[in-house]
Amino acid sequence: MLYAAKSISVGDHPHLSLFGLTIDSDVALSTLLALVIIIFMGWRLRKTVTDGVPGKFQLIWEILVVDIVGDLATSAMGEKGKKFIPLGVTVFIFVLVSNWIGFLPTAMHPGQSGEIFPAPTSDVNLPLALALFVIVWVHIESLRERRIGGYFKHFAQPFAALTPMNLIEEATKPITLTLRLFGNLFSGGLMIVVVAALMAKAIGPFEIIWKPFDLAIGAIQAYIFMLLTIIYLDMATSHEQEHEEKNEKKKTKKQTAVFETSQ
Repeated sequence: MLYAAKSISVGDHPHLSLFGLTIDSDVALSTLLALVIIIFMGWRLRKTVTDGVPGKFQLIWEILVVDIVGDLATSAMGEKGKKFIPLGVTVFIFVLVSNWIGFLPTAMHPGQSGEIFPAPTSDVNLPLALALFVIVWVHIESLRERRIGGYFKHFAQPFAALTPMNLIEEATKPITLTLRLFGNLFSGGLMIVVVAALMAKAIGPFEIIWKPFDLAIGAIQAYIFMLLTIIYLDMATSHEQEHEEKNEKKKTKKQTAVFETSQ
């Protein structure tokens, strides 16, 4: 364990300075690589898309747009959720590709040196930027839907005494969203580095066993980030009247079921 501790440096990235800012060059390159991959995927889809029998690549996109993100958005928000499907798909794909970049074996000396292209989401800066982007979008949509008066009024729901708690909850949303994504990706990468340093001779077999789990964790975290984005948008654009209507529908269904059972 002491050997591993001496050979591992946490948060040590090659960096450069630009306009007085310190930029982690490897994380920036990984982010650019993720963008290039996503642009290529979009270009490939547009080139091969067809109204006839879809190919495998188009079929994967249709499942993602219609069955995964589309069903989630419409079930949570109804018809108004359709306009947020592009945002949900974009967030899911970007986070997924960023997570899976860490799967590439780009470390020159596994367990001792960092990766040339680490998962950009394993650095706190990208998850924080994504979380702030989502939360700002959520508040913009809330202002559009509720107008200024309704926007400020909803912080006092259901009681004015809970306004401080509601404000604290809104302030902590980007923090929790950041730490949820960053913590899982960083801990997964750190686990690989630690075990690699302790099992230098068995690094090959270990990576073969662990990497599929690492891919699964990356996919799950991308889905959770997209799911929370949709949930936050639903909470920000809903009205108290909509909640009451949903509760009334639930009560009516229960009463109908009890009546049918009694008959």
